[in-house]
Amino acid sequence: MADKIKKSNETKFKAPPPVADINVTPMVDVMLVLLIIFMVITPMLSKGVSVTLPKTDNPIPMKAADKSDAIVVAVMHDGHVYLNVDPTKAEDLAPKVKDLLSGRTDKTVFVKCDQRAKYQVVLDVVQNLQAAGVDQLGLLTEQQQDRRRGAAGAGAGTAPTEQK
Repeated sequence: MADKIKKSNETKFKAPPPVADINVTPMVDVMLVLLIIFMVITPMLSKGVSVTLPKTDNPIPMKAADKSDAIVVAVMHDGHVYLNVDPTKAEDLAPKVKDLLSGRTDKTVFVKCDQRAKYQVVLDVVQNLQAAGVDQLGLLTEQQQDRRRGAAGAGAGTAPTEQK
């Protein structure tokens, strides 16, 4: 008799049928947030100040210029000079660069100049870098766009030059 009572009190619940549609709304939300984050962060990842580099047909890639400990001197079109991200004067470069180079085996400094910068300012920067004991000087450029094929430039720079 106890078995009959148990069976009458038991009710079976059926599971709902499986849903064949995939809800992509949460995935789209996450992807849009990631896209916005990357769009905001990417410009901040560039090393140093931004200049319009001169274009050349045959640049040589300089991977060392992208390293976090690379020494980069930037010359702006208005004559302002930056050592990595710090503004400085061309005549103050020699002692500052000498301090940065002390204890390093690789005494390479990279120079990126705006294509509209005055040649005299660039010359002053190079002479001060020579006075600081720079072994190699890398001049950073961009790949000139090929108008016939429409290929975008992906240049990195020109070959480092020996300083004597």
